[in-house]
Amino acid sequence: MSIPQSGGGPIERHEQLAEYLASGCKPKQDWRIGTEHEKFGYTQDTHAPLPYDGPRSIKAMLEGLRDRFGWSPILEGDNIIGLELDGANISLEPGGQLELSGAPLETIHQTCDEVNEHLREVRAVADDLDIGFIGLGAAPIWRHEDMPMMPKGRYRLMTDYMDRVGTLGKTMMYRTCTVQVNLDFASEADMVQKLRVALALQPVATALFANSPFIDGQPNGHKSWRSRVWRDLDADRTGTLPFVFEDGFGFEAWVDYALDVPMYFVYRDGRYIDALGQSFRDFLRGELPALPGEVPTLSDWADHLTTIFPEARIKKFIEMRGADGGPWRRLCALPALWVGLTYDQSALDAAWDLVKGWDAETREALRVAASVEALDAQVGDIKMHDLAREVLAIAEDGLKARARPGAGGLVPDETHFLSALKDSVETGQVPADELLALYHGAWNGDLDRIYGEFSY
Repeated sequence: MSIPQSGGGPIERHEQLAEYLASGCKPKQDWRIGTEHEKFGYTQDTHAPLPYDGPRSIKAMLEGLRDRFGWSPILEGDNIIGLELDGANISLEPGGQLELSGAPLETIHQTCDEVNEHLREVRAVADDLDIGFIGLGAAPIWRHEDMPMMPKGRYRLMTDYMDRVGTLGKTMMYRTCTVQVNLDFASEADMVQKLRVALALQPVATALFANSPFIDGQPNGHKSWRSRVWRDLDADRTGTLPFVFEDGFGFEAWVDYALDVPMYFVYRDGRYIDALGQSFRDFLRGELPALPGEVPTLSDWADHLTTIFPEARIKKFIEMRGADGGPWRRLCALPALWVGLTYDQSALDAAWDLVKGWDAETREALRVAASVEALDAQVGDIKMHDLAREVLAIAEDGLKARARPGAGGLVPDETHFLSALKDSVETGQVPADELLALYHGAWNGDLDRIYGEFSY
């Protein structure tokens, strides 16, 4: 989850809220790719989740990355809670999941190099600490009671709030991991088309990246339990957002939506002030109970936008949020999928033509079905396997049209990063299918073997 935002004076006009979003518009030549991925850490001997402090811990990992590879620490009080270097940062999810938020890069070749370098650094430090890391959409064995809480004020507030608004919020916080990509837009119209395609096709990403078939030590009946969790977290801030598909949608409509999402906090002077359930509209009027008489700054608005969790969301860019964490090949495949679909206009138009006739009920039904059955899902006459094949063909055409070479020009474009997904479409098998086959076969129900065979 996001670190506190900074910069920007008091909000004096309502129009500044939409202007903040619109300030993200960039000409095509300036579009970038930002990939984020989370992973679970554990002790090699016991496979227990890492505590924050101690000789084998999250803190020791962060300090090792700082000392060996030149990352600068991010502190909250006296605690190291993140790192930053060259436009990238490493942050902590509530249960200690380690997240790389990559720098904004020009090509998928670069972002995949970044992913590989990060995992190399993590492995180097982890090996010395007798720690391992694994990419999965949900913790397969650990119970909620097993999970530590990272020393971040934001997480303490959120934890207290989750049980008031849903039943699986704490599961999301402490026992799930994702991979996502952040992409740019040129204009309000470009944002609208990309966001509509993103929301409609997140179920395809959920299906292709499904990698969380276990919870509490046994199969859970879903191939993406992480996706299932998001459906019972907090209806005020999650979902597929039917209003995005209505005539007239744009930055101002997103502002109206965001203003109706209850607040979590206000960040002041290094601490999080409890504003749980309070209204940003009241904040604009200087009537926030948590800070009576104060009006928000643009950084408060930026912070509030990070507390909204739909399947795709906008800030100064668009975040694609539908995929489970997973093996390294899929960490590079996710940006390839979405860049191919959205960074070439012909591909974007083709993707929109594919989904523009769907109604809200169809989009939501695909979301549900993808979490349960992945590529075996079917909604009406829409077969997920066939849909995924069409989507990948469009993405591949988009990457060919981009024609961004790598390896010093030896690789003509970025299409090979789709290989893991094309393999899934060819076989009909996603990572969750492989895990379930092993669990019921070679592992003979011994889920503990997942750590030795699927860690980075």
